[in-house]
Amino acid sequence: MNNIQPERQLNLVQTTSIIIGIVIGSGVFLNIPIVSKFAGSPFMSALIWSISGILWIPQILILAEMGVAYPAQGGPYFFLYKAGSPFLAFMYTWTAFLTSDTPTLTIIGLAAASALTFFFPSLVNPLYAKLFAVVLISLITFIQYRSVKFGGNFQIFLTIAKLCPLFLLVIIGLFYLNSGNLTPAGATQHNPGSFFYLITAGISSTIWAYAGFLNILYMAGEVKKPERNLPLSLISSIIFVMVAYGLISICTTAIVPFKNIVDAAGQFINPFAYLPFFGKYAGGFFSIAAFISMVGVLNSSIMTQPRLEYAIAKDELFFKVFGHLHPKYRTPDYSIFIQSFLSICLLLLGNIENLLGYFTLSYVLQNGLVYGAIFFLKKKEDYKPTYKVRFWKTMAVFSILVQLYVAWGTFMAYPTAGLLASLGLILTGLPFYLYFYKSKEKQNRIGNPII
Repeated sequence: MNNIQPERQLNLVQTTSIIIGIVIGSGVFLNIPIVSKFAGSPFMSALIWSISGILWIPQILILAEMGVAYPAQGGPYFFLYKAGSPFLAFMYTWTAFLTSDTPTLTIIGLAAASALTFFFPSLVNPLYAKLFAVVLISLITFIQYRSVKFGGNFQIFLTIAKLCPLFLLVIIGLFYLNSGNLTPAGATQHNPGSFFYLITAGISSTIWAYAGFLNILYMAGEVKKPERNLPLSLISSIIFVMVAYGLISICTTAIVPFKNIVDAAGQFINPFAYLPFFGKYAGGFFSIAAFISMVGVLNSSIMTQPRLEYAIAKDELFFKVFGHLHPKYRTPDYSIFIQSFLSICLLLLGNIENLLGYFTLSYVLQNGLVYGAIFFLKKKEDYKPTYKVRFWKTMAVFSILVQLYVAWGTFMAYPTAGLLASLGLILTGLPFYLYFYKSKEKQNRIGNPII
């Protein structure tokens, strides 16, 4: 394993672009139909999106404080390790690697293919869609392998390119508020149930759209002036995303009949295709915009996610090959290649809706671990964050409870098969941890972990 260290190359604009690039992408247009299916009405759907955003605020504040206290590679992994539990740190990484981060690449690859079906109807065929996803994932992998700085600049371009059509959608959608699609008459009885059931299942269905804020902490060791840039980029991003999702959800529902949105569950919804004055060009325009958006998510994800496995491998609690840093490009090359390869293998797992459930359960469980780490980090002598959260105990407990609440909601919202597969893969980490821990213990480099 080489001794080359990553360089701090990412400025505030690049860091913020990476966060927004990961969070805002295909998620909202994939999840609007799924949320609407549970909501049963335009009003309830808008309410679910608003509540979901509010629930993320305490989580972002906790992440910002821990991030500035320990702006190191691996972020959440490092927090758990520093808190005193190599076991939980390993399980977080193992869970993220197999059941959330890697499937992200798979889902985005398939969603990108779905966006282009307007021009290439053959991509509706699952085989062709998966082949397209393989090519796209491979191309972005090569870009991120070659340069951190270029990858960051490329992300700025992609983020700007993706936001322009979203702003246009909102502007046009505001003129459709009186279309009648937002009235109770536009509701559907597709999935009747109690208010609590609808809210719970709906919020669980938004997780994919809001996921990604933690990922920037994976490469915190490559962010310039992290004491300033990390909290500023995280907090500004959640505010921006909340407002954007609320407006996109309302404007999409104003343009597209609610029943059509519900019927699109598990597929990409294209609101521009319902604008008569745009004619046949509207659908094509937005398909290109959505595709660019998803390329942005893929670029950000392949850029940040392999840094997690790189960090744990440097501590010798993971496969050593992941700890390799390219001597010239200063990128975790093997970690990037392996994660992309496994995401391609996951294309055999199933469709997008199954993968979303597979992702959501593991994602909220691992998040709960991270928020709990702050109770132990606060006791460390070197825990001296320049940014501190008020009422941090309340914020942390609330954040943990939200994860448990959403985890329960996934069993309402998604197919059981994907959820059981996720739990099964998480448990496979136990023997691997024992192997790596014993190997490291033999070298007398760590003491007994607190499990």
